[in-house]
Parts: sequence; C-alpha cells; structure tokens
Amino acid sequence: MFTMKPKKTLAALLATGVTALALAACGSGATTSNAAGASAAPSPATSAAGEFGPGCAAVPTDPANPGSFDAMAKVPVATAASGNPMLSTLVAAVQKASLGDTLNSAQAITVFAPTNDAFAKIPKADLDKVLADNATLTKILTYHVVAGKLAPDQLAGTHKTLQGGELTVSGSGTDFTVDGTAKVVCGNVQTANATVYIIDSVLMPK
Repeated sequence: MFTMKPKKTLAALLATGVTALALAACGSGATTSNAAGASAAPSPATSAAGEFGPGCAAVPTDPANPGSFDAMAKVPVATAASGNPMLSTLVAAVQKASLGDTLNSAQAITVFAPTNDAFAKIPKADLDKVLADNATLTKILTYHVVAGKLAPDQLAGTHKTLQGGELTVSGSGTDFTVDGTAKVVCGNVQTANATVYIIDSVLMPK
C-alpha cells in the first residue's frame, strides 16, 4: 500500500475534481456520450467475471496473489495496481506524483492504466524528464482518470478527465481504442472504487 502522502493542496484540488466529475456523470450526461445498444455477447477473450482482452492472461490467477483479479477487487485502485506486475512503472509514477492516497479515496472512477510496455515506448530521456516534473506528471496521470465506473457498453464515446481535458474511446464488445492510439489489452478489471482498463500506450493530454 502506498505510504507517500499527497500535499494537502494537491489532494484537495484533485479531490474536488473527482467530486465535480462524479456529479457531472450523475447529471445530464452532457460530458459523456456512450455507445448505443446492448452489451456484446461474451467471447472467448472474456472471463466469467467480465474481464476481457489478451493482456488478461498476464494477470496472476492465484486469488492469494495481490495482483490477481480477486485480490484487486477487494482494495482501492492505487493499492490494486501496486500488486499487478504489469503496472509497476505506473505505480512508480503515481508514487512520484503523490497521487496514491487521492486515487484510493476517490469514489466510482474509471482508470486507463498503461502497462510497463506502454511506458517503455517513450524514449528514456523523455520519460525521465516527465518523471522529474511533478506538474507535468500529474497532468498526464490525471488525464487517465474519468468519473464513474464505466462498463464496457458505456465505454465508447467522449469522456471528461480529471485533468480537465477529454479523451475519446472508440470500439465495442471487447475491442476498444483510446484516443486513436492506445488499445485496451485487459478491460473491465474491478477494484473496490474503480473500473480499470489496462492500455498499451500512455495517453497524452491534448
């Protein structure tokens, strides 16, 4: 579990943003447009619990493992990510930005979580520069968070992010792309306070 505490001013600002997004999501729905139609029928890539995608095969199956689907479902999102071997770079970035407690305390969010391989696509010099700049790092990480626990049949459309910008998801069933570049490799992963879609590229605010 994360031990670093966010600065009070940053935590307060982000908590306010999460609350505002949640209220907006419960309102008219003006900031989010969802795909019409019923949920797609389960495919061979979809588990009985609803997770889908080829990347799900890398998730530990032992329920006692903190990175397993069963274990992640029982803890808040930042803690869940810390047990998942696919997300160690993301976890380090969240710790660096002191966002762990803020994400863990948020209510009903969706997180697009880049894999280690997604971060590896960024040239090391550029990644090191981002990790050394907390303001930029915070903007990038909060761009990966939207209000509401979005089910797969609610995913397609445009969604306002915690960072303040908007991201767009296209696709249906078990095939989704975020902002035209990032593929969902393991989707509909449940944690105590969030639904997680693991993606193969890092999203950048426009």
